[in-house]
Amino acid sequence: MSLSMESPRMTQRAAVIMAAGQGTRMKSPLPKVLHRVGGRAMLDLAIDAAQAAGCSRVVVVCGTHSPAVAEHVRKRLGDSAVAIQDPPLGTAHAVLAAREALADFEGDVLVSNADCPLLGPDDIVSLFEAGADLTVLGFEATEPGLYGRLIRDSTGRLDRIVEARDATDEEKAERVCYAGIMAAPATKLFPWLAQVGNANSKGEYYLTEVVAVANRAGANVAVRIADETAVMPADNQTDLAAAEAVFQQDRRAALMAQGVSMVAPQTVFLSWDTQVAGGAVLEPNIVFGPGVTVEGGATIRAFTHLEGCVVRAGAIVGPYARLRPGADIGEEAHIGNFVEVKKVKVGKGAKANHLAYLGDGSIGAKANIGAGTIFCNYDGFDKFETHVGEGAFVGSNSSLVAPVTVGAGAYTGSGSVITKDVAPDALALERGVQTEKPGWAARFRAMKLARKGAK
Repeated sequence: MSLSMESPRMTQRAAVIMAAGQGTRMKSPLPKVLHRVGGRAMLDLAIDAAQAAGCSRVVVVCGTHSPAVAEHVRKRLGDSAVAIQDPPLGTAHAVLAAREALADFEGDVLVSNADCPLLGPDDIVSLFEAGADLTVLGFEATEPGLYGRLIRDSTGRLDRIVEARDATDEEKAERVCYAGIMAAPATKLFPWLAQVGNANSKGEYYLTEVVAVANRAGANVAVRIADETAVMPADNQTDLAAAEAVFQQDRRAALMAQGVSMVAPQTVFLSWDTQVAGGAVLEPNIVFGPGVTVEGGATIRAFTHLEGCVVRAGAIVGPYARLRPGADIGEEAHIGNFVEVKKVKVGKGAKANHLAYLGDGSIGAKANIGAGTIFCNYDGFDKFETHVGEGAFVGSNSSLVAPVTVGAGAYTGSGSVITKDVAPDALALERGVQTEKPGWAARFRAMKLARKGAK
């Protein structure tokens, strides 16, 4: 007997991300959800997680008090992704603000928060795949405190969410708490939300009440459990620092598991998109800003700051180096102490070992940049490029005034200010004529000592 099975098409997924809170506990002019973890705004991390979990549409509920949040969403997702809650009347009311934006959507909807920066796509997917009408995300709290408790029946079905202030002693003993995250089909979620009342001391519509509404409708209400750290909110600066610490610890561990060497991992700070290949070595006290890729076999030495750059195999960067956006450090190249590189492609085996600023241009393979070299790339209005050819030797304390090209194999004399192109294999010198006055130093000292004695 043969069986023919047609694999079901995955139900479409959307996300409603709540970002309308005041965020006053951050005590910052920057809206709470735009504070960063791993160099990325918490709101963007929430959007990333939803999209990685298969949400093809994302709607962010914003408040009128933070136009910067709405503008941030528009720049990333467009106008249709913004829903405004006005006035703020509670969490259920906030989700209902997204109803119009999803009026034509009949798939499953995630309801999430913009201030849970560590929530991953796997936890979101677990809600969609639970097979229930409504699935609520919970976590086992180390200290349940004021968290709402998830009260389940003997079959594991969620019976109700009880706020800590209303819980009995028996209910307070429950350690599985509400994470503020849930998922349900749009065709059920929004009608249920419309039935939530506001008969409470604040006169607000609470999202937790949707569980009772769903149960009255005979729905299957399930619970999925996430790790406590995955759902930890960042409501204030202390929470934000705690989330950052967890993020860093997890990313360091992931890199070391892939073969990256770290002498003192607790001193290496990574960004959300940092890419370091196995075989790379990271010395202590390194800061990775966004947009950095380090290939295997490269070494980043201590006290180096990198952002928006590429370090290729076998290269050595630092100590005390700074790589800015657009820096591309070639294989086996050396960028040494107190060297700053910005928007320069450095060729294979090239060296700039000390005290240089290299901004806008290129350095050919095996070229040598002497100590104190400056690419003078800015005239106060515009930027210009400097190009140093393969095998060229730029003498110490040279200033290369862009736009200028030093040809392959050419030399510049130490202390020169190069304002014109240098031909390949030529020597360029730009210095005043050295003169000498015999005995001048002795006469000078004698004069100074005589004046001092007279006083």
